[in-house]
Amino acid sequence: MQLKRLYPLFMALIATRDWIVAQLVFVLLKFLRLFPMQTSARYMANFARFIGPLTPRHQLGLRNLRLAFPEKPEAEIRQIAKECWAHSFRTVFEYAHLDQIFDLETEGVSTGKIDVLKPEMFLKLRDDGLPAIIFTAHLANFELLPLCAAKFDLDLLSLFRAPNNPRIAKRMAEARNVVVENLLPSQKGAALHLMAALGRGTHVGLLVDQKFSRGIYVPFFGHPAKSNPLLAKLARAYDCPVHGAWVVRLPDGRFQLEMTDELDLPRDVKGDVDIVGSTALVNDVIEGWVRKNPAQWLWFHRRWD
Repeated sequence: MQLKRLYPLFMALIATRDWIVAQLVFVLLKFLRLFPMQTSARYMANFARFIGPLTPRHQLGLRNLRLAFPEKPEAEIRQIAKECWAHSFRTVFEYAHLDQIFDLETEGVSTGKIDVLKPEMFLKLRDDGLPAIIFTAHLANFELLPLCAAKFDLDLLSLFRAPNNPRIAKRMAEARNVVVENLLPSQKGAALHLMAALGRGTHVGLLVDQKFSRGIYVPFFGHPAKSNPLLAKLARAYDCPVHGAWVVRLPDGRFQLEMTDELDLPRDVKGDVDIVGSTALVNDVIEGWVRKNPAQWLWFHRRWD
C-alpha cells in the first residue's frame, strides 16, 4: 500500500528528470545554431571524444568491437570507439540543421549536402508501381534515408524507434517533419501498417541491425546475434524486391547515400523466401558496410548476448 502511494511521486520525479534533460539538450542545440554548422559539429565531436569514454556505455562498445574485430590491436579498438562517440553526437546535433542538410532541390544526383550514388535506383522504385522493402543500419546519420527518399518523391513508410525521453522524441519528430512526414513509430501494431503499405503497392523502410529480443539467431561478425526476421517475413508474404541503403559521413560535412541492387534472397524448396537465410543475408550486407566504416556504426548497444 505504501509503495502504491509513492508511485505518483516516482513518476513525477521521472517526468521532472526528462524535462530537465530535454531542456538542456534544446538549449545546447539552440546555442550551437548560433555558429556555422561545421564549426559546431567539430565542437560536438571533440566534446564527445572526451565525455563518451567516461560513460558505462563505452565499455559495452569496447566489448562489441573486440568481438567484431579480434584481429585489431587494442589501441585501434579504443580509437574507433572514440570516433564512434563523435559520429553519434554529430547525428544528434544534425537535428538542429536538417534544413541546411536539405538546402537544395533534387536534381538527379545531389540533394542539399547528400551525394546520392545510383540515383536511378530511387527513380526506378518510384516509377515501377511495385512494392519494395529498403533496409538500412545505424551508420553515420541513418535518418537520412527517409528524408532523401522524400526528395525523390519516393513514397516510403519508414519504421523508427522514438527516444525514451518523450520531450526529446517530440522535438526530433518535429525536426524530421521539416522534410518528411511518412514515419511510423516502432510500437504495437506497426507491422500491420507495414503490411498494409506493401499491400497497396508502396515501399517500407526498416532499420534492422539492432538486437531483437524475440528474434532469431543468425551470424553477425561471426557471432550468433538475435535478429529481427520481420524483413524476411514481409518479403516472403509479398514476394517483393528488397534493397539495402547505407549512409557514409564524409570529411567535408557532406553525406554519401547508396542503394544496393535488388538482393537475391535465398528460397526454400517450395520457392518461398527463406526466413533464416534471408535474415542472415541482410546481416552479411550490413556487416560489409560496417567493416568499411567501423567508426560510423553505433557500437554502444547490446548486439550480442
